[in-house]
Amino acid sequence: MTITEPKPLPTTTSTSIDTPAHAPSRWGPKLWAVLFVAGLAMFLDALDVSMVGVALPSIGAELGLETASLQWIVNGYILGYGGLLLLGGRMADLLGRRKVFLSALVVFGIASLVGGLVEHEGLLIASRIVKGVAAAFTAPAALSIITTTFKEGHDRNKALSFFTVFGATGYASGLIVSGLLTGIDWRLTFYVPTALVVGVIILAFFVVPKSEPEHGRIDFGGAALLTGGMLAAVYTIVTVPETGFTALTIATTAAAVLFIGSFLVVENKIREPLIRLGILRIKSIVRANLAAMAIFGSYITFQTIVSLYLQNTLEWGPLQMALALAPTGVIVAILSPQAGKVIDRFGTTPMIIASMTSFVLGYLWFILRAGDPTPAYFVDYLPAFLLLGLGFAIGFSATMVQATEGIADDEQGLASGLVQTSGQIGGAVVLAVATGLISGGIATSLDQYRPGLYLVTAVAVVGLLASATALMGRRTAEVVEAA
Repeated sequence: MTITEPKPLPTTTSTSIDTPAHAPSRWGPKLWAVLFVAGLAMFLDALDVSMVGVALPSIGAELGLETASLQWIVNGYILGYGGLLLLGGRMADLLGRRKVFLSALVVFGIASLVGGLVEHEGLLIASRIVKGVAAAFTAPAALSIITTTFKEGHDRNKALSFFTVFGATGYASGLIVSGLLTGIDWRLTFYVPTALVVGVIILAFFVVPKSEPEHGRIDFGGAALLTGGMLAAVYTIVTVPETGFTALTIATTAAAVLFIGSFLVVENKIREPLIRLGILRIKSIVRANLAAMAIFGSYITFQTIVSLYLQNTLEWGPLQMALALAPTGVIVAILSPQAGKVIDRFGTTPMIIASMTSFVLGYLWFILRAGDPTPAYFVDYLPAFLLLGLGFAIGFSATMVQATEGIADDEQGLASGLVQTSGQIGGAVVLAVATGLISGGIATSLDQYRPGLYLVTAVAVVGLLASATALMGRRTAEVVEAA
């Protein structure tokens, strides 16, 4: 089986609005407006994740759902999102970023409204899957709008730093808003994003520039194989700890292997694949995707566990729990604007290493200090949440920059979708495994959650080692060259 060689990199990848490739970094109102609207898509995604995380215990109480069922409300969104991100990125390249962005926003808003109206567990999860599918098109379109609008280097690093701020603000806002609304009715947490989407659509219609569609075909078959393989794999991971290997789980295991294996074969055979596998021969892109898997896989799972532990075990109210986690988002919002400057000075790899170190320390602090039924928040919990915020602040932008650096404009949607897919796959798989490790039913003590917390920490350690190995290899090469 042969793998297509990476495309030659262009001498410049800039298509900045009203900004020549080598002009000083002075942004006019048009550039700021594009960044603001694209950032709102990131805001909505982060808002949704944090709002639903806070509302999980209330949803479970009203609908009578246990932990294994509740995780599907999170994973339904993640799977729809991660399974079709690559298709979303490719369609943004081929059909035009503005068109894909606006269309997907409409679907996102409708799915959010339906989620608040339904009464059945299955319908709620289905609405979450559809919402994730919509986000799979808005997110890579938004990111590729940024990476093709701002020229590679200082401008793009700065733009991606502000892009992170939108995510952090959405996350922190979602915690507080959900804490307030869940006390009234958890369904309000589904209605608020619907209202916000309407405003974003109006702004995007006037602000986001039209892009010329690229020539090519859309690999719907590859997207179906990847999504089917992910769904089968996660279903197996979630179900086996409770039921063992039944005929159904054996079938889903075989389906996961068949679909994902077929996906890799097909992508290497067809002329215009969903993933040009040659892009995976670029080591920096592989490292960036591994870092995204570790960051999102560990934190999404950690937030879910902490939300359930604080509300179900310690009996904290939704708002109290939301305020406890809020410093994570606040510190990301404060520090992220400076990330671009730090990346310019130190590069992406040292930033990712520092990020993963911060995550590992944060998880370890929580594991060592949590467990007291009457915890001292400022000593037992706050340091951990601040360390996690620091990890996101310095790691997210660095990962996005590393994942899209040196990629031609006609593949920015692919590169953007690939790194975001990695993050969502990490989130889905790690959460599914953690759910399987947690005792069945509703956990009533931290000891029942500890296996999941250990897993989260291990994932962060793997991410740290992967990045550190790359840096060590680089320094070894420099020593050999100097000798």
